[in-house]
Amino acid sequence: MPGTPTFLYRLYCGLTMVAAPLVWHVVRKKLTVADVPTQRQHERLGHASLPRPKGRVIWFHAASVGESLSVLSLINRLGQRLPDAEFLITSGTPTSATLIAKRLPLRSRHQYPPIDSAGPVSRFLTHWRPDAAIFVESELWPRLIVESGKRGIPLALLNARLSQKSVAGWKKRPATARFILSQFRLFLTQNDSTAQNLIDMGANPKNVHPGTNLKAMSDPLPVDQAAKAEIRDQITSRRLWIASSTHAGEEETVLAAHAQLLQQDPELLLLLIPRHPERRDEVQALISQAGLTSALRSAAQTITAQTQVYVADTLGELGTWYALSPIVFLGGSLKEIGGHNPFEPAQSGAAVITGPGTFNFAETFAPLIETGGAVEVTSSTELAAAVSNWLSDPAALLQAQNAAQSCVSIQANALDNVIETLCSHLDLNPQDPSSSG
Repeated sequence: MPGTPTFLYRLYCGLTMVAAPLVWHVVRKKLTVADVPTQRQHERLGHASLPRPKGRVIWFHAASVGESLSVLSLINRLGQRLPDAEFLITSGTPTSATLIAKRLPLRSRHQYPPIDSAGPVSRFLTHWRPDAAIFVESELWPRLIVESGKRGIPLALLNARLSQKSVAGWKKRPATARFILSQFRLFLTQNDSTAQNLIDMGANPKNVHPGTNLKAMSDPLPVDQAAKAEIRDQITSRRLWIASSTHAGEEETVLAAHAQLLQQDPELLLLLIPRHPERRDEVQALISQAGLTSALRSAAQTITAQTQVYVADTLGELGTWYALSPIVFLGGSLKEIGGHNPFEPAQSGAAVITGPGTFNFAETFAPLIETGGAVEVTSSTELAAAVSNWLSDPAALLQAQNAAQSCVSIQANALDNVIETLCSHLDLNPQDPSSSG
C-alpha cells in the first residue's frame, strides 16, 4: 500500500497551490505564442476539450515530442490486445501535440496535462477516470501521481530514465522519494543502472524490471513519397549525407566537415536538420560564415546546382529526409546533451554517425557501435573521414546498414514482452472488458 504523505510533499502541495496562478500565466503565454486555441489551453487547468469515451481508458503521460512518439507503436499493439480499450495521451508541448495528431492511433485522443495543482489535477482525473496510467520516462509530477494513486488507478513508470543529478536530489529526501515511488505498481527501466537507482531511492525491488529503450521499438517514421520524389528530382545524381537533430554548438563542426568533403566531391550535398527549427536564421548565418551556400525548406527554396547545404527546418518530415540518404550523423552528441534516438535513422535504412555524448541512449548506441551499425566521432576531421569512408566504399556502407537494421529487429521483438508485463501488473485483462464510463 502507498505510504503516508511526508511533510515535504505537503509543503510542495501548498506551494503549488499558491504558485498556480503564476504557473498558469506562464503556461498560457507559451501556448498563446504557439497559436494553441483557448479551449485547448484550458486543458492545462483540467478542463477537458473532449468527452470521456465509454469503457476502459488507458492513459499515457509523456513529457514532450520524443517520449510521446515513442509510445504510439505500443498503443497500436496494446489496442490490438485490448479491443475494448480507449487511449488518452497527454503531453505538455504544442510541438508534440501537432506531431501526435498526425500519427494518432485508433481509439486515441490527445490532451494537454493539468498543471500540478489541486484544482486542475482533480478536474482532470474526475473527467477522464483512467483505468490505468502509464507515465513515460522521467516526467514525474508528485500531486498528479499521488492523487491518481488515491483514486486506485494502477500506475506504471515506463522507459524510466533518471539523471544522476535527479537521483542524487531524491536520495537527499528518502522518505518523500519512497512515498512517491510507492504509488507505482511497476517500473520498466531503460537499463540496469536506472533499475538500481530506483531501488536505492526506495522503490520496491519486486516492482522494478530492467527493460529496453521504448524508442527502439517505435514504428518507422512516415515518409511523404511525393515530397521525397520532389526533393530527389532537385538533387538529381548528386550524392548527399544528413546531419540530423543538431544543436547549438554542433553545426560548426558539421559544416567544417562538409567543407572538407567538398574538396573531394564538389557536388556533395549536406541535408542539415536542426533539432529546433526556430534556429533557422542562426543556422543559415553559420552556413554563410563557413563560406557555403544554402536553401531553406520552410521558405520553399529549390535545391540548385549551387546549393551546398539544404536546411530542412520543418516538423514531421524527418522520415522523408532519412529515406533520401543512407548516411546520417545524429546530433545532440557532440555536446553533453545526451544524444537522440538512433533507431529512427536505422529503421529508415541508414548507417549512423554519432558524437560521444549519448548518455541518454547509452544502452541503445552500445550494440549499434559494437556491431558496426554506428561509428563515433569527436571532431570535424573524424566526421568527414567517417562520411568519406562510407561514400567511397559501398560494401562497407551496406554492411553498416545491415548491422543497424539487425539491431532494430532485435529490439523490436521486445515490444511483446513490454505489453505482457504492463497487462499483468496493471490488471489489463483482455477477457475482462470492464467499463468505468
